[in-house]
Amino acid sequence: MPTKRPPAGLHYAWIVAAVTFLVLLVGAGIRATPGILIVPLERDFGWSTATISTAIAVNIFLFGMIGPFAVAVMERFGLRRSVVGALLVLAGGVALTTLMSKPWHMVVLWGLVVGSGSGMIALVLGATVAGRWFGKRRGLVLGLLTASSATGQLIFLPILAHISVDQGWRTMALVVAGAALLLVPLAGLLLRDRPGDLGLPRYGETTLEPPPGVPINPLRRATSALALGLRSRDFWLLSGTFFICGASTNGLVGTHMIAACFDQGIPEVAAAGLLALMGLCDLVGTTASGWLTDRYDSRVLLIWYYGLRGVSLLFLPYAFDLDVYGLSLFAVFYGLDWIATVPPTVRLAGQAFGEGNAALMFGWIAAAHQIGAATAAWAAGALRTASGVYDGAFFSAGLLCLIAVVLVVFIGRGPRQTPIGRVAMEKP
Repeated sequence: MPTKRPPAGLHYAWIVAAVTFLVLLVGAGIRATPGILIVPLERDFGWSTATISTAIAVNIFLFGMIGPFAVAVMERFGLRRSVVGALLVLAGGVALTTLMSKPWHMVVLWGLVVGSGSGMIALVLGATVAGRWFGKRRGLVLGLLTASSATGQLIFLPILAHISVDQGWRTMALVVAGAALLLVPLAGLLLRDRPGDLGLPRYGETTLEPPPGVPINPLRRATSALALGLRSRDFWLLSGTFFICGASTNGLVGTHMIAACFDQGIPEVAAAGLLALMGLCDLVGTTASGWLTDRYDSRVLLIWYYGLRGVSLLFLPYAFDLDVYGLSLFAVFYGLDWIATVPPTVRLAGQAFGEGNAALMFGWIAAAHQIGAATAAWAAGALRTASGVYDGAFFSAGLLCLIAVVLVVFIGRGPRQTPIGRVAMEKP
């Protein structure tokens, strides 16, 4: 392959990563919005937590299931067009939620439309950018891009909670839609599909990558990857642990923490501040996780992450009794581990299926994450409606995390497998 001297100045990969960080940050703010909507929708429309959680569960489910198809769409149509289209769908869907008046309106708009748009700018976008543009520092970059989800909460949640309380939830929705719309020209101008489009090698390399092969149907690409993955024990183990990851993070705490605090007499704005503190801690924790993934065994990291998360969730019901001090301790301890699992999981997917397929296979593994999140979002809402408290949901999630520790031990321990090759997936 031809070689090219690395650029003397800033490599364009960092510009692509910065734009992707902003896109993922706004996407995280949009996905965090339902946690603020539960209380005002109950108050305005009389909808139960279970009813609202159904729409949120549909959103989370689609957010995950769109992921692997999103990777295939990016391979077929390019990063720039895919991201711009997703941002337009999100802006339109969120803005239209201001007109809803019946539960099925929320299921269609927030569940189907916003869920589909957010799935295009999910964690798989970060994995795709890190894989395409970075030969070195890939784990660190993936950690930073993953942490943008936490940073989105950090920036958006307290602000949106204030707007919702002071100006109403409809004004809050319009602000979120406007943030997505503002990113459209930035993504259109600065995003590029691959470093080869600019005559550059990936960051940290001197060899130009070969041009991509003949594009294939995104549906066929995604389903072929799933069919091959289903025959792998590691795929099932990674998907099982990531199912638990989703159930114990954005499905439970991300969706229901504000409502759980409200049940304990903690105002919505203060509760949003706790989630923002978690986001700040996760910005540190997930970035550090990316750095550690470049250097240490990913299985060992996952054992620590799931174990510590399980302990923190088992502690949460007691933290409410300790008032702000107990909740602050939980927010810091839990927040450092919020989505630190992503960089080592992507690394293990690359080891099992080949680096060229890491993003696509991670898309299917991330789908299990969102199925777990959707299940927890609905189940926690149903438990709260039936019993009036969230304690059972928190204890169950803590125990699931301890089960994930056991599952991680067996990843990569079976008979040695031949990594799945891109060519085999893309054969016409």
